Amino acid sequence: MAAHGKKRRGPAVEHENEERWLLTYADMLTLLFALFMVLFSISSVNISKYQVLQQSLKAAFSGSILSGGHAILQSGSEATAEHTPATAAVPSIVPLVPTPTSRSSSSTGSINSSASSTAAAAMARAAAAKPMTTAQLQAALDSMSASVAEQDDFIALQKKLNAYAKAHGFSAQVQTVIERRGLVVRVLTDKLLFDSGQATLQSQGDPLLEEVATLLNVDKTHPITVEGNTDNQPIATSEFPSNWELSTARATTVVRFLIAHGVSAERLAAAGYAALHPVASNATAGGRALNRRVDIVLMRLNPVPPS
Repeated sequence: MAAHGKKRRGPAVEHENEERWLLTYADMLTLLFALFMVLFSISSVNISKYQVLQQSLKAAFSGSILSGGHAILQSGSEATAEHTPATAAVPSIVPLVPTPTSRSSSSTGSINSSASSTAAAAMARAAAAKPMTTAQLQAALDSMSASVAEQDDFIALQKKLNAYAKAHGFSAQVQTVIERRGLVVRVLTDKLLFDSGQATLQSQGDPLLEEVATLLNVDKTHPITVEGNTDNQPIATSEFPSNWELSTARATTVVRFLIAHGVSAERLAAAGYAALHPVASNATAGGRALNRRVDIVLMRLNPVPPS
């Protein structure tokens, strides 16, 4: 009866586990930890292995050729009686630009540092564009050095002429310009060298031309061209039928004066351009006065150096 009096119990109620999310969270943390470990192992570099790799790459690209073995397992880098492996990397590229030699003591003037660096850069660009021999590079460097020295000489002569003209009251009649063709000493003819329509040299211009002759004899190597120029006003006389004859006669008169004052005749040349090369407008009297001039040009012997 007691047994029958007991009630049959039903199945136990299973409670839901509310902390299962902790497993998912722990798995995620584990994965993140593994990820960070992988990233750290990738970022860290074995310095010793890296140095070994660097030396191996240098030796591989240094031009050293290893003798081949007779079998797969035989190393070609092993020392043999016929071959000794290289222990030091041999540079595969030899610089093509030689060290510039010092300029001869006979050269006048000095090469400034900016022009020298520009010349070296130009030579490097030329060598990179097209391979050049050592002799060609040396010739190019010598030519560039001579160009810079010549430019320095022109600047020094220009300063001396300008100082002389200023000190003796010729600043309004004399102008010096350094052009691609060389140093140009521009002398206005009116009231200084010639009378209007004449080619006879006036005495008031003698001191200036004497100073020019002295400075032109500094190096005795550059050729000199004396150029006569007129305005566009026509002239028709028994002596000068046109401005061609007048401009040429004035140029030859200055040439004869320079020869008489020590300038070598082999360096001189005369040219008459009439009104073909004006430096000012011929529409005004002032412009025509500037065009009536004699240009004494100290010609370049070398290319124009880079600015």
